[in-house]
Amino acid sequence: MRDRLIGWSIHLASVAIGVTAFLYPFFAPALPQESFGMAHAEDAPLLLTVLVGVCFAALLVEAQRQAGSAKLVALLGVLVSLNALLRFVEVAVPGPGGFSPIFFLIVMTGYVMGGSFGFLMGALTLLVSALITAGVGPWLPYQMITAGWIGLSAPACRPLVRMLGGEGTWREVVVLALFSGIWGMVFGAIMNLWFWPYAVGPQEQHWQPGLHWTGGVLRYAAFYLATSLVWDAMRLAGNFVLTLAFGLPTLRVLRRFQQRFLFVYRPSEQVSV
Repeated sequence: MRDRLIGWSIHLASVAIGVTAFLYPFFAPALPQESFGMAHAEDAPLLLTVLVGVCFAALLVEAQRQAGSAKLVALLGVLVSLNALLRFVEVAVPGPGGFSPIFFLIVMTGYVMGGSFGFLMGALTLLVSALITAGVGPWLPYQMITAGWIGLSAPACRPLVRMLGGEGTWREVVVLALFSGIWGMVFGAIMNLWFWPYAVGPQEQHWQPGLHWTGGVLRYAAFYLATSLVWDAMRLAGNFVLTLAFGLPTLRVLRRFQQRFLFVYRPSEQVSV
């Protein structure tokens, strides 16, 4: 119980860090106008260092929970490497719009293995894949945070699946496909916030310090519809189709690993002669 509480405390801290990182520019009295890719250039290295530290702490807690957890950490390394390779292929052969194959495994592992595992899967996938695809920049910690949130929230599908009585059936896959598709849009909507307050452009589409939050929401909606809706719709469709196509076999494989690795060792009672 103590290790579980420590683990959740670490991930709650990561959520708080992420929300603060995304939202603090909206409360600043003034912001420099930056080109795309230069926003947060000064504070991003510190945020990246903090996130790597959070992931390392979560790994230590996970590895010490029980006998099978060390194997789960090894499994995490294999899955992160596989997902990073998928992103390398995506960079070499770009898909349509914002489509990326990496979100499929993040959702699947978070759903089966739990939110802590899912958060690490999402955050570390973006970190490792950025290193091998030369995608390191001030946007990276924000990608790690948002991808981590995808894996962290995946277990929220379990109550609906249980209610539908669909575990191990197509009903479960459809629920996960819808969840993945929704996150395909939400990921893009959240990621825009890392640079949007700093961007320049039409006044009705960009943030202005001191603007009331209702006006900010309306301007962001206009910006999103003009720049990101179609791009993110491709990610929604890709996530949905990938989950429908490969959901059932992937769930079977992950559950097989879960049954083998998640066990509690209890020494048998000694029988006195």
